[in-house]
Amino acid sequence: RSTGGGMGRRAVSITSLTSLETEASAGGKTLQKQRSKKATPAEGGVILDALRDQARDKFRAVAQSLKGILKSTNSNMESKDVLDRLTFLLSKEDGFLWDDAYASDQLDFCAQNATFKEVLTKVHGLVACHPDDVEPRNHEARRRLTFFVNSLFMDIPDAPSIHDMFSWNVLTPYYSEDVTYNKGDLEKRTDALGVSTLLYLQTLFRNDWNNFLERCKIKDEEKIWSKGVVDETRLWASLRAQTLTRTVSGMMYYEKALRLLANLERLDEDTTNDLMGEKFGYIVSCQVYGNQKKNQDPKAADIDRLMHRYPHLRIAYIDTVRMNRDGASLYYSVLVKSDGAGGIQEVYRVRLPGNPILGEGKPENQNHAMIFTRGEFVQTIDMNQEGYFEEALKMRNALQEFSKREGPLPTTILGLREHIFTGSVSSLANYMALQETSFVTLGQRVLANPLRIRLHYGHPDVFDKLFFITRGGISKSSKGINLSEDVFAGFNCVIRGGTVGFKEYLQVGKGRDVGGSQIYKFEAKLSQGNAEQSLSRDVYRLAHRLDFFRLLSMYFGGIGHYTSTVLTILAVYVVIYLMAVLALFDLEKIGDRTITPMGTIQMMLGGLGLLQTIPLFATLGTERGWWPSLREIIHVFVTGGPLHFMFHIQTKANYFTQTILVGGAKYRATGRGFVTQHTPMDEQFRFFASSHLYLGIELGAGLVLMGIYSTAGQYFGRTWSLWLASISFLASPFWFNPLTFEWNVVTSDYDKFLRWMRGASGGASKSWSMWWVEENAFYSQIPLSSKFFFVIKAAIYLLIAEGIRRSDLFHDDTTLHKPFVSVGRVLVFVILLLVLAKLYTTNERAMPYPIRRTIGILISIGVVAGVVIIFIEDTNCIRYALAAYYGLGGFCLLGLLVGAKFVKHFYLVHDMVCGHIIFLPLFIFAALQIPHHIQTWLLYHNALSNDVVVSDILRYARKTKDAGGDETGNEDLIEQVNELKKIVQKQELMLASVGLIAGQDPNEPVSRNPSTDAIASLVTPVAPVPIRPVAPVEPQIMAPSSRPFGRAISMSGMDVWGDMAMGNDDNRAMGGSSYQAAQPAPMQPMNMASGFQFTQPDTMPPR
Repeated sequence: RSTGGGMGRRAVSITSLTSLETEASAGGKTLQKQRSKKATPAEGGVILDALRDQARDKFRAVAQSLKGILKSTNSNMESKDVLDRLTFLLSKEDGFLWDDAYASDQLDFCAQNATFKEVLTKVHGLVACHPDDVEPRNHEARRRLTFFVNSLFMDIPDAPSIHDMFSWNVLTPYYSEDVTYNKGDLEKRTDALGVSTLLYLQTLFRNDWNNFLERCKIKDEEKIWSKGVVDETRLWASLRAQTLTRTVSGMMYYEKALRLLANLERLDEDTTNDLMGEKFGYIVSCQVYGNQKKNQDPKAADIDRLMHRYPHLRIAYIDTVRMNRDGASLYYSVLVKSDGAGGIQEVYRVRLPGNPILGEGKPENQNHAMIFTRGEFVQTIDMNQEGYFEEALKMRNALQEFSKREGPLPTTILGLREHIFTGSVSSLANYMALQETSFVTLGQRVLANPLRIRLHYGHPDVFDKLFFITRGGISKSSKGINLSEDVFAGFNCVIRGGTVGFKEYLQVGKGRDVGGSQIYKFEAKLSQGNAEQSLSRDVYRLAHRLDFFRLLSMYFGGIGHYTSTVLTILAVYVVIYLMAVLALFDLEKIGDRTITPMGTIQMMLGGLGLLQTIPLFATLGTERGWWPSLREIIHVFVTGGPLHFMFHIQTKANYFTQTILVGGAKYRATGRGFVTQHTPMDEQFRFFASSHLYLGIELGAGLVLMGIYSTAGQYFGRTWSLWLASISFLASPFWFNPLTFEWNVVTSDYDKFLRWMRGASGGASKSWSMWWVEENAFYSQIPLSSKFFFVIKAAIYLLIAEGIRRSDLFHDDTTLHKPFVSVGRVLVFVILLLVLAKLYTTNERAMPYPIRRTIGILISIGVVAGVVIIFIEDTNCIRYALAAYYGLGGFCLLGLLVGAKFVKHFYLVHDMVCGHIIFLPLFIFAALQIPHHIQTWLLYHNALSNDVVVSDILRYARKTKDAGGDETGNEDLIEQVNELKKIVQKQELMLASVGLIAGQDPNEPVSRNPSTDAIASLVTPVAPVPIRPVAPVEPQIMAPSSRPFGRAISMSGMDVWGDMAMGNDDNRAMGGSSYQAAQPAPMQPMNMASGFQFTQPDTMPPR
């Protein structure tokens, strides 16, 4: 298009492709008019056609550029062939470039060809877009495209043809987790915020939700549960959670990828269908599917829908048939599939000698389904993983790794890279994602090469099936000892002469735990599993057969890590008590020379620990860019990441030690749901008291004693790291617990904690007494030799008590003045009040409420007043009380070892004191109010950007939903929401002023935040905005710098393949990027057995 005398650039964005199609249809007439002008010959008999000449010039320039590129690849025969064809094309006299009449006729033909216009529109959209428009807006789409393109430059084996490739099966163990969310699951509110799962997902994936509404042509969100789109809504939510539907949908991309590759190899449809069953199969081992069918569990119906949606999916389960009234039963391994007509067809039924679930459930579940796999290789996929279409294209390349030999032994396990897709949910989830990146990517890379000792650490590794089924299988399942069943497959592989490879050009998605309690259970399970490994005969045999260097590598790559955590915590414990004892007994000197502490050097050496972040920083910098990598590392430190990691050092040390001494390793179901609710204090105390809170308070008390009695100086330099450990054990459970610093929540937690401490029945969750019995039951199982360690600990308590008693702390000479009140009488009075309190607690239910309340208040005031009077009248009592506290602690610990029951009352007082020590800072921070908002912003910064008051907005969103959109009843609510928006702006200004929000001047007005607006839109009743198609744009002469088209939302919103490659009859667009960036087409009705097929052209082009 000419402007004046020059050529103008018209930038076209992807969102305008539909308008280009309209232009193409409307512009056909314009092109015909231009074609009619060419028929007038000039004086020399030359046909004048400016458009033809312009097209030929551009085509000639492209061809010359391609020739220049191919000249540097002369060694490749295919490149030489293409180079010769280009040379022939450029020199052909009767071709497009030199024959004017022929070129004009071909352009006329192309202008009238619908297929050509469609392809031209797509190509024009690709090459004429501005670079900012081409790049996807969706972060997940950019990440997947970047990894896929980068992986193509890695060392990947050449792919054989579909006929010659290896065959493999995917195996997924499933018990009773979520399959597909139903309406009840998505609308259920069980937390303090009142936030449903659907509302949380809508907020977290706002753009995806808008695309979903546009794709389904839903103008009113209340219609999402209508009959036509309810299945689509359930599927949309399930594909963004850790459900079986997400796993199955991702793994079935393997079949779609193979069909595409078969189409590119020009195989007919019948041959392709035969090869699909021969080369790939997916078996989900649903252990209790038979019972779910009998009980009419909705999960069984959801599994049936998955089989109808994916005809090549197979379900294996254990069927129990009762024979008589005595309970004798027959057990069968059964394989079923969809019959293609809406029913379920049984394929195989294999009778078993007995109940196959004898040991750990998950490995037994895998073992019984192994007989139904038919491929040469087996890929184990967990229930919380997903696959990607672009990665599935490389699977046949990856299988060729088994045919290569990188050493004297064959490759029998191939490890693949994992991507944690839950990292954006919260700060805790981001920590887990970074931790997995450190181990799965960095650690396993080094373990595989050069250390040559990588084992099998879990899914998604690929096994040489023929190697393993003849050497004991892929899953050992003995109860307890094989708690971490995955690593035993690696032990078995190395012992029996195999090797384990690890390749990073193919990745599989994986979900991780996203809540504090979930992560705690996960780390506890791993620690107990490693303790059981250290006692297993597999490790014993492996240690006797490995060479010295591989033995060290195996130790530090597995069991040694957990042993190091135990030694780290033990070192902290010993250092604190050693310094406290030296200070108490005035031994901080050698003779008359005082010890000179090197606190400054200790601080400098502690700072060197930051060097451990360099490998992670380098990896993130390579994959994401250096500036995003630096921001990520800084964000981890700002949000409390060091506290989290130090907290879980103690988690690992506690459960590893406990399992070694006592045993009791067991599988812990962590749950895979979203965590937005607040966990009450009593539940937090039950979870973390024995492992973290007791130790944190004990270390803090030791440091305080050291600070009181130490005379060596440089206290902060010597103890800053020790204080950091103590604070991390105490603060982490509450910092990473939403709404911990809100005043109403703290007061409610305090009330629940007191009720739990006084509870006498109802189980561990209702009564401290029952919880204490269960928590300390393991002391009776400790062997006599192991009790020696606890005796040493009790001796340390008694030593500290004696040191405090002999010191001059709060020393007061009572002979110089006579107390106003006799201390002995006050002490007798306090003891009588405590006895009265015990009688009151026993009979309080028989008293009327006013009397009960009055007596309780009077007893409490009397005890507090008596203790205060004693300490004021004789300050020596403070020292004696501290000494008695440590002394009683030592005797109570000895009492626990011998099973004495009287110590329970002393531990009740201890836990009450610990609880109030924790609640004191919580009440202070709640009164200040600011810590609550900062905590919420930092915890959910990854998920909800800068939404500081997201919890408040979500509350009002719930109220608006419940109110049903009645504007007259919501006037006050709307005013409150407007006030909340003002609070958001003020808080963002405040955070920006202290540097918590980067890149914004605190003096400038706050810019609009998309995620805040997204949540606020749920609150404010707004009329639905209709989704209108893009209006056609008439051709017009544009200035070179003008850009009439809007920016593209996402690259994934364009159907680049079209009907030619993918073979779909419908032409529906995906409506923008989604969380997976390449979602399957909208789900067909579940009762239809529709596979993924390609159409075959009538005539094949020459090869």
